[in-house]
Formats: sequence, structure tokens, C-alpha cells
Amino acid sequence: MESPFILQMQGIVKTFPGVIALNNVNLDVKRGTIHSICGENGAGKSTLMKVISGVYPHGSYSGDMIVNGQKVAFKNIKESENAGIVIIHQELTMIPELSITENIFMGNEIVKHGLIDWNEARRRTSELLKLVGLTDSPDTLIKYLGVGKQQLVEIAKALSKNVSLLILDEPTSALNEDDSANLLKLMLDLKSKGITCIMISHKLNEVAAVSDAITVIRDGETIENYEVEAGHVDENRIIKAMVGRSIENRYPTHESKIGEVVFEVSDWQVEDPRVPGRMLCKNSSFTVRAGEIVGFAGLMGAGRTELMRSIFGRSMGIYQGGTIKLRGKEVKLDTVQKAISNGVAYVPEDRKVLGLNLLDSIKKTIVSANLDAIKTKKLLDFNKEYAAATHYRQSIGIKAASVNAGVTSLSGGNQQKVVLGKWLFTEPDVLILDEPTRGIDIGAKYEIYKLIHELADQGKAVILVSSELPELLGMSDRIYTIFEGTITGEIDAKEANQEKLMKMMTVTAS
Repeated sequence: MESPFILQMQGIVKTFPGVIALNNVNLDVKRGTIHSICGENGAGKSTLMKVISGVYPHGSYSGDMIVNGQKVAFKNIKESENAGIVIIHQELTMIPELSITENIFMGNEIVKHGLIDWNEARRRTSELLKLVGLTDSPDTLIKYLGVGKQQLVEIAKALSKNVSLLILDEPTSALNEDDSANLLKLMLDLKSKGITCIMISHKLNEVAAVSDAITVIRDGETIENYEVEAGHVDENRIIKAMVGRSIENRYPTHESKIGEVVFEVSDWQVEDPRVPGRMLCKNSSFTVRAGEIVGFAGLMGAGRTELMRSIFGRSMGIYQGGTIKLRGKEVKLDTVQKAISNGVAYVPEDRKVLGLNLLDSIKKTIVSANLDAIKTKKLLDFNKEYAAATHYRQSIGIKAASVNAGVTSLSGGNQQKVVLGKWLFTEPDVLILDEPTRGIDIGAKYEIYKLIHELADQGKAVILVSSELPELLGMSDRIYTIFEGTITGEIDAKEANQEKLMKMMTVTAS
């Protein structure tokens, strides 16, 4: 008789030097369901998924793993894939310079008479793309796809391997609301076809919408493990289990103290370097006052990040016109160094690619954007470096054994805090935060929200770019909307709601 469980984990213990990552974790996943795993950053979720998928081989952990009623001992990823288990990591693994077809069948090539059969590969790719709802050509290079489409290509690649258990690690963390909704619908479609999904997510509304069962992990231990009816999930119960306490309000209460205009951008125009004549930013104008948090809303590809990066030292696109004023005085921020020296800081949306050097320690990262501040007689003073890093580790709550720890050893939330610390060390007047809570759990988000409020209370002008409309509504004083590179509207956050913002985000400026 076939087991009702496609996967069972019993008493899983996984340790690293000086750290118990998983401590007697138990997990039962029923066949043909969507099973969500929730927990704070660093709780052990991704470690558990790496055990399941063979990234951590049998022997490197203790406890039993049972697949389809049989004990298994995967030595590598290939063995887990042969058993029908495929994991899609939070950080996408697509190679930008290769086509969709080449990415899907990399390492799993279709061979005929000793040669790769590209015609058959393209045909199968077309079928797989239809399954995930994409109409792009199989020959399209990955670099020309948005993050949402890349995520769907990852799922198409998993489906090419005859997957029966699909693990998705934060699948919607980089997606806007429409792309997230499409992905959740696809998961439900896969479930209807008999494919079981394990989803790791910090977005509790998504967990509530699709989950048949939920497991909560905290500090490497299983806290709760229960079945639910999709659409009838108690989010507060999950939060309490995740963080060990109730969070009554997702966004801290805050009374804004708004002063004079600090930052003003007028008629900003930037051209796409890849497509001559195509504008990334069109006549964009906005202001930010001291102590004010100004949100920017827009669908994926609307031009939010392009606008912010082009402002920050013209680090994206080809400048075609426009002015920037700081406290009423026009400034020319045509390099990143000039932007920094004029008190402008930018926390990028992709912390691992643009925000961090993954080979560096916490202390080297925090001081990296303002080395002049740790010099003594023109030489770097490592005592000052250590003191500065220790100050930010304590003041913004970076959880690490010491500031000598490598940034790769940190959870996503703590990596984001290190990036914030790096830019706070430059003592900016204007702080641009591009998706500052992407891929971060509810507890860490709350801490970052409080930090943003503290920065505003210090008189800093804060720009908040987010794909999560509730976050913008909960944190912003004013909100601008962007569509196809153009700012289409401005609204006081107290007068805004998701419906109004969505309408402003999907129409051209009047």
C-alpha cells in the first residue's frame, strides 16, 4: 500500500562548528499537497531543505529521511532528483547569457547519436513553457527576462526532471503582486496534477492562501506542525510561533516630524543603453523632505530601480537630462563617489550582487563605503574599523558571533542589516532603500521598520521602494507611482489604498 506521505523527516539533527542548525526536526508532507514551512531568517528552514535535496549528504546529519515510505540516504543532488525531488533556491541559478532552452536542459541534455538534439530540446522547452504560462521563444536569452519570468523558467526546468516533490525557497520574494499571484496559481495547478510542493515563505498572506499544512521552525526546532484549510489560516498563530511572541501591528506606530525639502529631482531622463531611443526614465520629478518617508510603487519593470540607480551616481542607464538639488542647491552626482560625498546612500534591491562582497567580513563591509572615516594619518586604522563595525552590530542588532564573521555566514535579514550599516556609516542625508525587506522574515522586517523610523526621526530624507503595497501604505508618508519609466501620480499615504495605487501604477500620467 502506497504511503500517504511523500516525505517524512524524523529527528533530523544538523550541526556546523559551534552551531546546532537543526535540532530534532520532524516533518510529514502528505502527497499532493502544498506544505508551507515558516520561520525567521536563521531558523533552519534552508538547512532543512538542503538536507532533503541532497546538498547536505547523508552522513553529514543524523536522523531519518523517508521518501514514498522508503528510507533514503542521498549522497548528492543528483540522487534526490532521481527520486523526483527538485529544489528551486531563493537565489535563482539561471545563466543570463544562455537561452531558456540551454538553461532548462543544462546538465540534463537530450542526446541523439552522441550529439545534443537542440531541435528536440526546443520542442520540449516550448511544451514546458506552456505548462508554466510563458509565451517567450525558447531561444530568448535569460538576461532579457524579468525576475518573475526567470522564476517560471526555474519551475519549467524542474518539471523537465519528472518532479514529484517541488521545493520552492521564497519563490515570490523578488516578484510583484501580479507575478506572485500567477506563481501561486501555478502551484495550485501543479497540485491538481499530483505534484507536491513545499514552500518556504515569509509572506503570510500567500501561506494562508494556498497551504494545506504548515510547519513552523524556530531556532532549529519544530515548533508547530499542523494541517489547515487553504484560505483559513491564522496568521497571528504563525507569527507567534515564528518569533515566540505576538506582534500586534505589522508596522510600528510612528508620528512623522517632516521638515523642509532636502532632495529634489526634476525632469530626470535616462536612456536604456541596450536599446537606443528607449527611455528608462521619462521626465521624472519628485521631492523628499527631512524626516519624511517617501514610497515608490510600480509593477515589475516599471522603472523604480532604474530611476534610483541612475540618481545614485548615474550607475544605471545613459543620462539624458534633468537636475538634482540638495537643500535647494543644484548638485552634479555623476559618479557614485560624488553621490556618497554629497550625503546620498543607496541600499540596492539585490544585496548579494550589488550590496555585499561575499568574500568580506562584517567589519570590512560596514566600513567599505567610507574608508576615510577610519584613517589615521592617511593609513587605515583597524581599531577604528573594529569599533565602527561593533557599534553598528550592536545598534542595529546584527546577529553574529563577532564582526569578524563572514557575511555569507549570516541569514538574509542579518545580511540586509550589514548593508544598512554600511550606508549608515557614510552618515547620509538622503537614504534610498530599494526593497529593503525582500526575503526577510516578519520579525526582522519589524526591526528594520523601526530602524527606518529612527532614521526619519533623525531628519534624514528616506526613499522606500517596495513591491509590497501594504508595506508602502504602512510605512510611507507620501507615495509616488511609476509606470513605464514615468511617474504617474503622487498621493498622501493616509488617503491611499491598494486599489488606488494599483490604478495609478497601471495608467500613463495625465
